[in-house]
Amino acid sequence: MMQRLVQLALDLLDAPAVPSVPSAPSSVSLVPAVAAAPVDWLPPCAVSQPNLPVAAVVAPAPPAGHSLNSQQKVPAALINKAQTAPEKGANKPALPTVSLSSLLAPAEFRHPRANRELLLGDAVVAYALQRVRRRSIGFTVGADGLAVRAPTWVTLDAIETALHEKSSWIVRKLAEARERQRRVECGRIEWAHGATLPYLGEPLQVVLDPGHSFEGKGGALVCASHSIESADDAAALVSDMLAPPRNSLLISLPRNASASQIRDAVQAWLMRDARRHFIERLDHFAPLLGVQWASLRLSSAQTRWGSAKADGSIRLNWRLLHYRPAVIDYVVAHELSHLRVMDHSPQFWDTVATVVPDYAKLRNHLRDAPAPVWA
Repeated sequence: MMQRLVQLALDLLDAPAVPSVPSAPSSVSLVPAVAAAPVDWLPPCAVSQPNLPVAAVVAPAPPAGHSLNSQQKVPAALINKAQTAPEKGANKPALPTVSLSSLLAPAEFRHPRANRELLLGDAVVAYALQRVRRRSIGFTVGADGLAVRAPTWVTLDAIETALHEKSSWIVRKLAEARERQRRVECGRIEWAHGATLPYLGEPLQVVLDPGHSFEGKGGALVCASHSIESADDAAALVSDMLAPPRNSLLISLPRNASASQIRDAVQAWLMRDARRHFIERLDHFAPLLGVQWASLRLSSAQTRWGSAKADGSIRLNWRLLHYRPAVIDYVVAHELSHLRVMDHSPQFWDTVATVVPDYAKLRNHLRDAPAPVWA
């Protein structure tokens, strides 16, 4: 009897242990735990969990020497537990929140002659500080960036305090100046056969015409309504392009002309046409304003569109020909109005408004739409 009890106890000790049921993980790790039992191995993360990050639901490979296939027998209790989705509202590790601004590098505006730098809002601004004899601090925002002029007795702390007080305005103007410069660079003209430039607000294509198939010298404007009379005209217009351009400027130059030759020839034609157009508009507005102009000179200034003197002499920038006629009319009326009011007082603007009522909109367009770069 005692011998049978001992044998029964030994049999119980040798029996295989019942596999324990793993509990649902409270957190997900990218390094999976290897199951203790070498048979019927089931990765604990093999079940897709849509509420977890993608990297956390990739199933790891089984241990070496074992494979996971649909023919292996897996305890039912273990399958049921592995396929149980996490309860809604169960505690999960919170993902860190990252603001968009922290992922983006701060904007940076750097003056080529910068000698000071500070953070204005979310922008790093390196500015050029100049000490001058004046009573107040002055800010200038241009294509180069921010320039500050301050009296010698004002401390650096006082200057930077003033900059912080105007930070929104400064950063906005710096961004606008950068965008304007970007548009200027995008509008740079590449001088070659087929080059395009704005003329009276419309695109104008340069066509090199070695045969000089037009009347006159230098160049000739061919509009969309122009009828092609001869094979030479057709060759000059179509050349190696797929279709005739809408508006073309025929230039009497060979196809291998250099960029500077093409630029100079186009400029010469534009300056002649500008004089013709300006005289026509001066003669139109002068009687309406009750003034008389005496002379016209063309200007190539980079920052001024026109000027007027009390003796009736008018100076207008030939690059105005890039803009639509209404903008040119505003500048012409502006300079003629100075023959009545030689300042920019309310009386002056009232005078301009008598002939160009929407002058403010046209003035803003002239400021915001830079003329193309000639290089």
